[in-house]
Amino acid sequence: MIPLPIRLGPPTMEVMKSRESKTFSYSVFYEQASEGGYVAFVPALSGCHTQGETLEETERNVKEAIALYLESLAAHGEAIPEEGPSFQGRVTVPHSVPA
Repeated sequence: MIPLPIRLGPPTMEVMKSRESKTFSYSVFYEQASEGGYVAFVPALSGCHTQGETLEETERNVKEAIALYLESLAAHGEAIPEEGPSFQGRVTVPHSVPA
């Protein structure tokens, strides 16, 4: 058996930097689903969406979806997006419909 070297010094910076906790905040849009319940999506996180029977359930689900999305990005070494300013508006577009 080969003895392993023993390191007596302080942990390296690599080990110390391995896990840092940071809080992220994202805009979430909720829509009432035609079949009932609600759908939520996070524009800053492409493809991050979920649903629920109530707004409360949908909010719990979207928090979990965001956490899993960020965990996946970190696991793949991808940057975690920080949301910039966002704006919401409504536009009216005329459209002719058959009588």
